[in-house]
Amino acid sequence: MKLLLEYLKPHRRFIALALTVKTVATVVELFIPYILSYILDDVVPMRRVDRILLWGGMMILCAAIGCVGNITANRMASKVAKQSTERIRHTLFERVMALSAKQIDAFTIPSLESRLTSDTYHVHHFVGMSMRLGVRAPLLLIGGIFVTATLDLTLTLIMVSILPLIGITVWLITKKGIPLFRKTQRSLDGMIRIVREDAQGIRVIKALSKGDYERRKYDSGNRTLVENEQNAGSVMAISNPLVTLFLNMGLVAVILVGAFRVNGNLTEAGKIIAFIQYFTLMSNAMLGITRIFVNYSKGAASAARIEEVIRTAPDLELCSETEYPAHANEKGIVFEDVSFSYAGKKDNLSHVSFALPQGGTLGVIGATGSGKTTLIQLLMRGYDVDSGSVRIDGRDVRTIPREKLNTMFGVVMQNDFIFADTVAENIRFGRDLSDEELRRAAKLAQASEFIEAYEDGYEHLLQSKGTNVSGGQKQRLLIARAVAGTPRILILDDASSALDYKTDANLRRGIRENLVGVTSVVVAQRVSSVMNADLIVVLDDGKPIGMGTHEELLRDCSIYREISESQIGGAILE
Repeated sequence: MKLLLEYLKPHRRFIALALTVKTVATVVELFIPYILSYILDDVVPMRRVDRILLWGGMMILCAAIGCVGNITANRMASKVAKQSTERIRHTLFERVMALSAKQIDAFTIPSLESRLTSDTYHVHHFVGMSMRLGVRAPLLLIGGIFVTATLDLTLTLIMVSILPLIGITVWLITKKGIPLFRKTQRSLDGMIRIVREDAQGIRVIKALSKGDYERRKYDSGNRTLVENEQNAGSVMAISNPLVTLFLNMGLVAVILVGAFRVNGNLTEAGKIIAFIQYFTLMSNAMLGITRIFVNYSKGAASAARIEEVIRTAPDLELCSETEYPAHANEKGIVFEDVSFSYAGKKDNLSHVSFALPQGGTLGVIGATGSGKTTLIQLLMRGYDVDSGSVRIDGRDVRTIPREKLNTMFGVVMQNDFIFADTVAENIRFGRDLSDEELRRAAKLAQASEFIEAYEDGYEHLLQSKGTNVSGGQKQRLLIARAVAGTPRILILDDASSALDYKTDANLRRGIRENLVGVTSVVVAQRVSSVMNADLIVVLDDGKPIGMGTHEELLRDCSIYREISESQIGGAILE
């Protein structure tokens, strides 16, 4: 909970004020039963209506002050909970955005989504409830014991004797509840993963008639979540009945002993009535403390999960050029004996070396799983190489500041996304680009024709994930986004797989003619997409098995020649 205290610290003065208001309101409430006892035992026997009205008015005043004070303090508590949780959520989101690809793989996307939503909600709920009941409940309990001790010490001792039982019960239940809530949150992560996957693949699921299969998988995840929630809820649900049982036992004991004491003229009836009221206040206080511990179980588990992400140290820190010296006069992209493994066992890329001059085009081709996308990830420093070096203009990518490195690239990835907004905003992507730049990018990407066919043109609204455009149209929009900012390095990772050959050829021609000086990296399965590249790298199981121009590979690389002949008969298409 250290993280939570850090985010509450800036509000400490406001919290102190809120707790002061809550304290005053609670203390004033404690006077009400005492005044009632005084009226019944001392004022009523006087038979003076004016004194009864006076002290009755004091009870009303105390009730009003308590009501206004509690409402004010509760509103202040809600404000603190809102602002502190907002900052936690903002920091958490910022940290998630800064996680490396390796760290995201470790946490998983569904888990990060759960931490940003349900975990922050639990923390918000805990902060608000702690401020509302954290002062009021203990004050009512301690204050009630103190006041009742002045009324009748014997009855107070009877009432206090049950508190250790309640304390031990709450402590044991809370101790068992926190691990159960953590397990529940992990089950929720799994549930979110299933829902997320099904939502993304709904068209494929329907096309293959796999609705029943996915429904069974969903039911399994849902059943696991329900069982874990039920286990956690069942344990925490024991607290209220047990606490109520102990409190009622204490109340019965107080009434019985009190009756004998009144009968023996050892105490007065008004004090017994006051005792019952104080016992009610103290009962509610104990139930409130129990609720705090229940919510603490959820809040502590959620805060720990949030802190785990926020405290995760960056694993792609900026390295010095002393460790990785720059190569003077070197321009373009260089891979020097690069090897990399995701799991640390088998290399996903092994001993890859090549040099691409600035403004040149690199084509990367190979079977699925051959390491094409991994090569791109290493170039953009989504991961660090295990050995070797990746350099841009002579500088190892590990020595280039993240902000500067990211702005070098215009990228279209295999599983890139369209978000729910206009065509213009999907291409602009938060950058300060003019309408003319957007149109020029759309034209280069062969997208202007279908965009301008919409009645509202570039203001046409797209649905999330581009479900209201075709696959080819979506890819052209993504390419327009990538080229709109005139990047130094353009990366197209299987970005034209949904395009027909004519559109693909026009796109490649447009890139060559309009992006002069821009270094291009084209990852593809089609030979026609890479055949005009200055350098083509053929990958197989992470190893480069061929490297050169299209003509050189046709002559020297049998696998490339087989791919080319199977797709285009070895001919040159344009």
